Amino acid sequence: MKPAAPLLLYIDDDAGLARLVERGLKRQGFAVEHAPDGMSGLARIRQGGVDVVALDQHMPGLDGLETLAEIQKIAAAPPVVFVTASQDSKIAITALKAGAVDYLVKDTQGEFVALLDVAAKGAVEQALVRKARDDAEAEVHASRDRYAALAAEREVLLREVNHRVGNSLQIIASLLHLQANSSTDDDVKAALTNAMGRVAAVAQVHRRLYTSQDLKTVMLNQYLEALLEDLRRSAEGNRMSRLTLKAEPVEIDPDRAVAIGIIVNELVMNAVKYAYPDGAGPIHVDLRSCKDGLELAISDNGVGLQVKQNPQSTGMGQRIVSAMATKLETRAERDPSHSGTRIVLKLKNAAQQQTAQVAGAA
Repeated sequence: MKPAAPLLLYIDDDAGLARLVERGLKRQGFAVEHAPDGMSGLARIRQGGVDVVALDQHMPGLDGLETLAEIQKIAAAPPVVFVTASQDSKIAITALKAGAVDYLVKDTQGEFVALLDVAAKGAVEQALVRKARDDAEAEVHASRDRYAALAAEREVLLREVNHRVGNSLQIIASLLHLQANSSTDDDVKAALTNAMGRVAAVAQVHRRLYTSQDLKTVMLNQYLEALLEDLRRSAEGNRMSRLTLKAEPVEIDPDRAVAIGIIVNELVMNAVKYAYPDGAGPIHVDLRSCKDGLELAISDNGVGLQVKQNPQSTGMGQRIVSAMATKLETRAERDPSHSGTRIVLKLKNAAQQQTAQVAGAA
């Protein structure tokens, strides 16, 4: 389908010259309409469909500059080529400053029509380019708005997911706690209590994510404090009355936080079971920054690791700690200089861990 010819509106009170312009520009592919004065020209522009305007300076009623000023007030106004018989450059400067895209000096014989053809085609092309640019910018803004809306919706959904997962895991932990309390078998009670602690460690991360401003990170010190408080509440008697935490403010991703929480849960429960055969004693959890990242230590002043070995132990806790440590790309190591038992893990920061993963993949 052949595209429609661009429509030029020629605003001039000289009807004879208007006929010359119409004949000349139609041969060049334009459709041409004539308006004899500024008011009728403005009315035609407001109807729409005009691609470019050729505007004479001297006319009865509104002159060219006054008409140009009114055209600029119309939304999506077409480009204007200002036409005058004057050789005064000040008029050209005034017209261009007022919004005209080009300026021509006309003659009564119509020889300027060729120049008007070039100026009008250039104005139409510039208008198309400008419209394409504006449409592209509008689409970019609309895409950003859509992305922002989707991101906000995703954040709400993630919060809701974390909220529901946290609640569900907390219900499971509570059921395990009830089952443990109702059991008369010490081994079953211990196994259920350990399982409850592991579930609570994961649930606590999801609760943190639900209340956090940032869904990508968890404040590790706050998470550990809440986790230890859960352990204190679940303990029988005063077995964890001297459980303490000393932790620097650290942000960490949720997956690593879960692994750390499970390790802390296992090592604290191990200390509760075996460190103090005659009663409760101090158990310390320390988290601090170090040269290579973080150092996590769980310590007690009890009877020591050798005495703690329990022939009835399944070794499940140790296997869980080893698995979580491997996930964190570290190892749980005993501090031989400590009088009781002190287990230390050196944790890489996020950047170091990512570099190591890339190197391993290569």
